[in-house]
Amino acid sequence: MIQNYEFTVILESDEEKFKAGMELVKETFARYNVNVTKEEDMGVKTLAYLIKKQDRGHYVYFELEADTASISPMNNIFQLSTLVLKFLFVNPERK
Repeated sequence: MIQNYEFTVILESDEEKFKAGMELVKETFARYNVNVTKEEDMGVKTLAYLIKKQDRGHYVYFELEADTASISPMNNIFQLSTLVLKFLFVNPERK
């Protein structure tokens, strides 16, 4: 079943690692037939605490349409990636 999701990801602030992280995110979305309806680069921000020994992260926000069955495997891919500091899928329609 296709549903709307909000996805926020924090990638490393280093330019090369950021590009590689964005490539991973977009390739993963393509593999699972995710339709991105909005993408917003929120820039580099100082983190409140160290994440994977990093004190700064590059935030990117997405609004997307995805099959509910694809969220779990995408979670696994992003959790195992060294390029992704943190991420969160939110279904804004669920209450």
